[in-house]
Amino acid sequence: MHVQKAIAALPGVETVEVYLSSEKAIVNLDPEVVDLAGIRQAVRQAGYSVPETAKTDENPQVAANFTRPILTLLGVVFGAVLFIAVVGEWLGLFEVITERVPWFIGLGVVIAGGYPVFRNVLRATLRGQVISHTLMTLGVVAALAVGEWATAAMVVFFMRVGDYVERFTTERARRAVKDLAALAPQMARLERDDAEVEVPIEQVRLGDRVVVRPGEKIPVDGQVVAGQAAVDQAAITGESMPVDTGPGAQVYAASLVLQGSLRVSAEQVGPNTTFGRVIKMVEEAEGQRAEVQRIADKFSAYFLPVVLAIALLTFLIRRDPLATAAVLVVACSCSFALATPIAMLATIGAGARRGLMIKGGKYLERLAQADCLLIDKTGTLTLGKPTICDFRFLIDDLSSASMFTGDEKSISIDQRSEILRLTATAERYSEHPLAGALREAAKAANMVLGDPQDFQSFPGRGARAQVDGWSVLVGNRRLIEETAAVNTDLGALQAEEQAEGKTLLYVALDGKLVGVFSAMDTLRQEVPEALRQMEALGIRRIELLTGDNQPTARALVAALGDGLEIHYRADLLPEDKIQIVRDYQQSGSVVVMVGDGVNDAPALAQADIGIAMCSRGAAGSNLAVEAAHIALMREDWLLVPEVIRLARRTMGVVKMNIAFTAVYNLLGLSLAALGFLPPVMAAAAQSLPDLGILANSARLLRQKT
Repeated sequence: MHVQKAIAALPGVETVEVYLSSEKAIVNLDPEVVDLAGIRQAVRQAGYSVPETAKTDENPQVAANFTRPILTLLGVVFGAVLFIAVVGEWLGLFEVITERVPWFIGLGVVIAGGYPVFRNVLRATLRGQVISHTLMTLGVVAALAVGEWATAAMVVFFMRVGDYVERFTTERARRAVKDLAALAPQMARLERDDAEVEVPIEQVRLGDRVVVRPGEKIPVDGQVVAGQAAVDQAAITGESMPVDTGPGAQVYAASLVLQGSLRVSAEQVGPNTTFGRVIKMVEEAEGQRAEVQRIADKFSAYFLPVVLAIALLTFLIRRDPLATAAVLVVACSCSFALATPIAMLATIGAGARRGLMIKGGKYLERLAQADCLLIDKTGTLTLGKPTICDFRFLIDDLSSASMFTGDEKSISIDQRSEILRLTATAERYSEHPLAGALREAAKAANMVLGDPQDFQSFPGRGARAQVDGWSVLVGNRRLIEETAAVNTDLGALQAEEQAEGKTLLYVALDGKLVGVFSAMDTLRQEVPEALRQMEALGIRRIELLTGDNQPTARALVAALGDGLEIHYRADLLPEDKIQIVRDYQQSGSVVVMVGDGVNDAPALAQADIGIAMCSRGAAGSNLAVEAAHIALMREDWLLVPEVIRLARRTMGVVKMNIAFTAVYNLLGLSLAALGFLPPVMAAAAQSLPDLGILANSARLLRQKT
């Protein structure tokens, strides 16, 4: 807010938006009136700085491996020092230390440890600003004034630890945007003068023809003009199945070509692609979401002037400098600053043991007020991978069919199992997800697969191979109708199966269609119970948001069972999801969004609380975890109602802490002003509300949900 106001006050600045997590300010300005040097100067005067060059980012994985043990060690040290400080001050041990150590050594320790904080407070004070450190800095000064330098040192320690945690959290949030941008293709292969030329993505222009090979990401939004391929668009549309694309199909930047190759006419490039807009929306979502003002900051703005007024009145009325000092010392207890974060840290620690990664206390505060739940489908409600669920014969009698007679070939009595074995063998070396589903089904039936001969892939359509003398053809409806004998109305069959959310995989033996496998994404088994618990918690609206088609969404909602009122919307792109979140927020709802992939990132960021399902091996899962406010480190939907219960109980403890601290401070100020509480006792009394807060908050560590 300080930076934004400082820049906005400059002549020539039209609009300015400051994004905290990405450490970025976007300014619309008149370059003839204001320049970058003027903006830098305004930011410096606001107490901040603009680096001359961009910071070099460390490897995210290395940083994660490094910071986890460091944070664990920091938590242990913080807890140990806090305990020693509270108990030591309570027992009067600090007075002994203060008496035996020269005061100038203690003063040097306090100044050296707190110099950056003191400098910022002084600058803010000169600008007429009250910041979160103002109240605690006044406490340090008051403690030093009465000779309690050890107490002052403890306050400085608490301030510095808090600063480190804030910086770490900000950096993690900022990295989420950078990781998202890193998923975008950096190079493109263009067709120019009957040759292929690889160029940076910035050089691609509208209308260019882009060549994409197997295993490569599509670098632009556009229309396929040539080629056939299976394209994984889960990062953009959230569709659970790869999309078979051919001439005339629409494809999106950052989609992955699994099989085949494509030639795409570029219609949108760079930041104008769907993926580019996802990146922009992640940044903008933070700016549009109001920051929850920390309770300690709000309290400081009112409490500090009141304390100073009470101290001044005490001096004017009683003419007692000791009573005046006692007022400042007792009012400076860090208990009010600890009332909220200690409870939050207790919950965060307890949640971590349950597989919940909660990124900050302010998210718990909003989660406790949640009344609307929006859910992604693929990888969130479902496992995110196809599973063979059925096989249907499309001829009357296999054993009597002429195609199954002869001396060299035979079919077993268990015809379904045999067809599965033949089909899975034919697809043994295919990389298509549906081929993987066939192999998993064969593995579950303890089948031993041989080696297919003369394997031939039809990208985006299917495959053919020779298995045990049979010519096995497996693929989609278009491939079967083009290459096999069909005597069944496949259109009616496909409409019937797709109405249940299934994907069909047709099988032909020796050129004749014999049957069809049905595959579908599997619902997580704990989801119905979790959603019932959400309704019991008072979540008044539960809605499924998916990029899949209407029949698939309808079938999934039906599979959740009776007794649950679940709404759904299908055929959605990322910008559709984020707009739905905004609509609910504008109607006054506190929105929880649960998702797991890149396509969910903007909605997770825009929601009041974004919860990421950490799906192992899912594309974009790591990004969703970074963009969300809470991450489920186990693929267990029962963690969603559990974290809501955690949040509500935590806020109950926080309110108790604040009420206790307010009453205690009121009594302490009254006793100090009346002379019943000398400065030394006032300094010792600072630890008592801390102990009360710690005891109350410790209940969160033992809570069962």
